[in-house]
Amino acid sequence: APSAPTAAVSSRPPTLAPGPAGLTPVFKNGPRVGGKTVALTFDADMTADEGPRAAKGERFDNPQLISTLRTLKVPATVFMTGRWADEYPAEARAIGRDPQFEIANHSYSHYAFTGDCYGLPTVSPDRMKADVERAYTAFKKAGVPNAMPYFRFPGGCYDRQALKTLSAVGVTAVQWDVVSGDAFATDSDAVAQQVLDGVKPGSVVVMHCTRSAAPATEKAVRMIVPELRKKGYRFVKVSELIGAADRHR
Repeated sequence: APSAPTAAVSSRPPTLAPGPAGLTPVFKNGPRVGGKTVALTFDADMTADEGPRAAKGERFDNPQLISTLRTLKVPATVFMTGRWADEYPAEARAIGRDPQFEIANHSYSHYAFTGDCYGLPTVSPDRMKADVERAYTAFKKAGVPNAMPYFRFPGGCYDRQALKTLSAVGVTAVQWDVVSGDAFATDSDAVAQQVLDGVKPGSVVVMHCTRSAAPATEKAVRMIVPELRKKGYRFVKVSELIGAADRHR
């Protein structure tokens, strides 16, 4: 049918155009005008060498958090490492097949793409593209049907070399403008307050979906969501913010 190509194009997830010299574009927040929208994003972190810790019982997942988001009917974007999907394939598949959520790429290994990034091991430039592609392969293996063309750098650390190297993958790099402070935090009230103080229309909030490394997150979300709704905010996935940003260009 003549309309088929148009339909196929319109169904693709929105991305930003490449930056100067074809560099991978970087998205930090959506438009500040046109409505109170906010995207809660959750990093499902697990590094390539943390398997032994998981085998001993450490939990890098947080099913209660996902359940709470479902109960509260909050759309969200989960930036997942391929190693996490390998460890928790049933959870990855359930999140990826739930229209309330979208899964995006957080690398396979959660190794840094620059030097000096919070003490993370590093990926050499000649392995960066393969690391990102390996994560997408892990998602497919777990049964995730449509992982998004978005990438979050481990630790949020990147430089021009990393943006240039990943340009061939065709992803939009997604950062944030609100740091929740939930990593290794135990005070959920403080996490919630930091988010509530920082959110503006179009904000992207970075949080974590790892029980052992972010134990206060689920309780903080239960405080954040009703308060932001009282202020008139609508929760959206990152894809909606990127689509709105593209239209405002």
